[in-house]
Amino acid sequence: MKTRRKDRDVPEPDEPWSEIRPGLWMGGHFWTDNTGGVRPAVAGDEFDVVISLFTRAGHGPHPAVQHLITELPDGPLTAGQILSVQELAGTAAHAVRGGRTVLVRCHSGYNRSGLVIAQSLIELGHTPDAAISLIRQKRSPRALNNETFEQYLTTGLQVACLLTGLDTLG
Repeated sequence: MKTRRKDRDVPEPDEPWSEIRPGLWMGGHFWTDNTGGVRPAVAGDEFDVVISLFTRAGHGPHPAVQHLITELPDGPLTAGQILSVQELAGTAAHAVRGGRTVLVRCHSGYNRSGLVIAQSLIELGHTPDAAISLIRQKRSPRALNNETFEQYLTTGLQVACLLTGLDTLG
């Protein structure tokens, strides 16, 4: 499955992951160091839970860390994929409420991870707009540059799932 959009002119972030709120981290598999070199972001055992929406061998996490993998495209999602986002966001929010640290990551840590992190923040009491704003403040102004994902969040994932599911009927 192709998971990354090819039309991106967005550079890799300048850090492997960013803390969006206490215990909730957003990141990717690649980042750019201060010399401009692209580096792998390898998770070890610094998080209790790692949710990967994109995977590459050798990027961790440590085998003792709870690792959930659901590869998603960086584009329009099916109703089933939107349900997966909801489930992963619920898992992340539950872990954070329980005092655990969570990393949600995709390729660069902008869109797919932003979608799950934003939904987690919504479940933790933020409005969609506040969640999106916080992500852009803490991770990067480039975060959630996928307009479809932003629309899913502002519409509500339940509604987005129902509307997307209508495409499969008939």
